[in-house]
Amino acid sequence: MADTKADIALIGLAVMGQNLILNMDSKGFVVCAFNRTVEKVDHFLANEAKGTKIIGAKSLAEMVACLKKPRKVMLLVKAGAAVDEFVKKLIPLLEKGDIIIDGGNSQYLDTQRWCKQLEPTGIHYIGMGVSGGEDGARYGPSLMPGGHPAAWPHIKPIFQAISAKANGEPCCDWVGEDGAGHFVKMVHNGIEYGDMQLICEVYHLMKDVLGLGQDEMAKVFDDWNKGELDSFLIEITRDILKFKDTDGKHLLPKIRDAAGQKGTGKWTGISALEYGVPVTLIGEAVFARCLSALKDERVKASQSLPGPSTKFDGDKKEFLEHLRKALYASKVISYAQGFMLLREAAKVHKWNLNYGSIALMWRGGCIIRSVFLGNIKDAYTKNPQLSNLLLDPYFGERMSGAQSSLRAAVARAALAGVPAPALSAALAFYDGYRAHVLPANLLQAQRDYFGAHTYELLSKPGTFVHTNWTGHGGNVSASTYNN
Repeated sequence: MADTKADIALIGLAVMGQNLILNMDSKGFVVCAFNRTVEKVDHFLANEAKGTKIIGAKSLAEMVACLKKPRKVMLLVKAGAAVDEFVKKLIPLLEKGDIIIDGGNSQYLDTQRWCKQLEPTGIHYIGMGVSGGEDGARYGPSLMPGGHPAAWPHIKPIFQAISAKANGEPCCDWVGEDGAGHFVKMVHNGIEYGDMQLICEVYHLMKDVLGLGQDEMAKVFDDWNKGELDSFLIEITRDILKFKDTDGKHLLPKIRDAAGQKGTGKWTGISALEYGVPVTLIGEAVFARCLSALKDERVKASQSLPGPSTKFDGDKKEFLEHLRKALYASKVISYAQGFMLLREAAKVHKWNLNYGSIALMWRGGCIIRSVFLGNIKDAYTKNPQLSNLLLDPYFGERMSGAQSSLRAAVARAALAGVPAPALSAALAFYDGYRAHVLPANLLQAQRDYFGAHTYELLSKPGTFVHTNWTGHGGNVSASTYNN
């Protein structure tokens, strides 16, 4: 191995790891590469990394020995057991002030655990969300670091240099302590699930209600990508719709309609339930993937369960405009829910999250990158204490102009028998959030009737009372309820 000291080491030479290393090298940093299967290091140095300053190590001890102090070691390995195994092996090799960075899709709770466990050793732990896929990793990802704040000045020059840039600003900034970085990445992935499902539902309506062909739909998405829906996911949807297989026919209709998932959307839904935040759209997006996986059952059900026989007889151009506005309105609601979850988690964990900065981090390099995120950054820059995006004047005005189109899209989907769970969830949340009165008074009365769970009166909020509804029940009540 060369005598050159490396700025950072990276463990894990799968496609993301290799591309991040090459990205760092291209920005002038010396990187030491290591992989559990050592042969992979040799292959990487002889091929993809040929002609670069990248160093290879045959063991963890050799890797640590070649690092400048404070030593910085980044992990890009499978979340869970693999991360735990490497951290345990690294601890004896590192010293106070050194830094371990987990760049995988780890659960934020794991990051919190390691931050706490490493505190007595003086080794700083960072959990960093990385988004953008292999292309982003190579040419500029969105990076969301959180953990021990003392580590940030040491890793900042590297990660801000390699990150994507939006209007000249790096899509990488300090998120917060312990698990904040991975929590923000988890919510990012949940929003990604929602965005993808919304686009799929709009595609389904175009195809099955309007009867548009692949090239017609591609043209629609291309037009939408020139306006306020300009985003990576709209752009790739256009490209996918146009793509033809080797036989000259469109590839998309040949793909089996059973979606996979890696779990981060599910984690967002679980966290939403744990924190009591109504992140309904992302939840429906996760369940839509689960429902799609029941392909064989759906095929059988399609042969016996009846649906509507109505056909679309309206103005196609007008309905396409309703779909465009419905997609935009639903995206606003999805992001509003995501930021509600971030706000609640920040309150519980005492994270000082900068929501405008988070929107900027997502503005470039990541899968949900879009022009739209610039408006979210503006909203939080104007009012850092904004409780909900829907209450921002800009987004409030946009929703005012789009909510009728969302209703038209959801109604048409219901009449046509086309499932639109994410669009429907967006509308239900919007109407629930703007409702001065909800039927939860009846729900509380029911709970008190069968379980003596008590309720509050409008005239005395904060005072919990129980009613003997049947005349033969007791006056003893159960504990009060949690909001």
